[in-house]
Amino acid sequence: MAKKYQNFILHLLGCLLFLSIPVLLSPDLHSNGGIINMAPFRRSFLTQILLLGFFYANYAYLIPQLYFTRKYVLFFLILAIALAIISWLPDILVPEAREQMHNMFRPRPDNLPPGMPPPGDNRFFNPGPERRFFRPFFFGGSLQFFLALSLSFLLRVNKRLADIESEKLKTEVSYLRAQINPHFLFNTLNSLYALALEKSDNAAEAILKLSGMMRYVVTESSREHVALQSEINYIKNYISLQQLRMDENTTFSLKVRGDATGKQISPLLLIPFIENAFKYGLNPEKEAVIEIAIDIDENQLALYVKNNKVNVNIPEEESSGHGLENTRKRLQFLYPDKHSLTIHDNPDTFEVKLILLLV
Repeated sequence: MAKKYQNFILHLLGCLLFLSIPVLLSPDLHSNGGIINMAPFRRSFLTQILLLGFFYANYAYLIPQLYFTRKYVLFFLILAIALAIISWLPDILVPEAREQMHNMFRPRPDNLPPGMPPPGDNRFFNPGPERRFFRPFFFGGSLQFFLALSLSFLLRVNKRLADIESEKLKTEVSYLRAQINPHFLFNTLNSLYALALEKSDNAAEAILKLSGMMRYVVTESSREHVALQSEINYIKNYISLQQLRMDENTTFSLKVRGDATGKQISPLLLIPFIENAFKYGLNPEKEAVIEIAIDIDENQLALYVKNNKVNVNIPEEESSGHGLENTRKRLQFLYPDKHSLTIHDNPDTFEVKLILLLV
């Protein structure tokens, strides 16, 4: 919304500056009769208005609806009609401007250069009807017309490239989500499989939590933003499932501080860091330490995750490296200049600090 407001202000200032050109450049600016009463000024100002109208018509409709859709014949036909209107209409509506401008350039008899014919016989300053017919193309608004045409083309093509890049990034984000979500579910199913083998009484509760996670992934992950509290509940369900795999060798802590009410966040943005901690930080044969803290303060969220590396025998195709890189890309796209991510990958520990400005 802020960007649209800035663009509107820039366009408005640009229009005012463009329309002020005839005023600022008029030789009659300080005339006693008033600049508005001067025919050359009225003609020039009318030309500027027509050029401005053509610029936005070309930018908003002609280029996207005709040129980009390859309706070239109709597009160039309309351009020719627009050029004729801009070149001739000011002379038709303000006919006295032509004579006044002609007199401004007519040399006076007392300062004629040697060999210059008399004013009445001057075919350059007094062209015949056949030359007067084509004069508006060369001395009217034709140059400004092609400048407006070129500028509108450049701006529209630049906007189209930006839109294509934005759609490409959105598609990439959707693809990254599709990569991330099944990974969570596969890990959870592995946990459920382990519980089933042990015939644990916690299997039913784990299935219920998995059902809630799957519902969240299916219904919420396609949205741009979700309630922060829903995201935290998803994280807690995930951690509850992972805790079923913990034993006395694991030291685990989870702290959630602050009020999440009314705040929103992009879905599944925090879970890759937590999933990474459990993947590399859980090993029944070694002492494991996992620390997770989420602090919410007004419009800011801070995530801290730390684990010691006790599980290193992970196949490369199951490594979380790609997941973290995907999350980094999502942060850059969804929260540009609104996040700070610090990762310390030490030989024995892995530590993540994320600060995020919330919606």
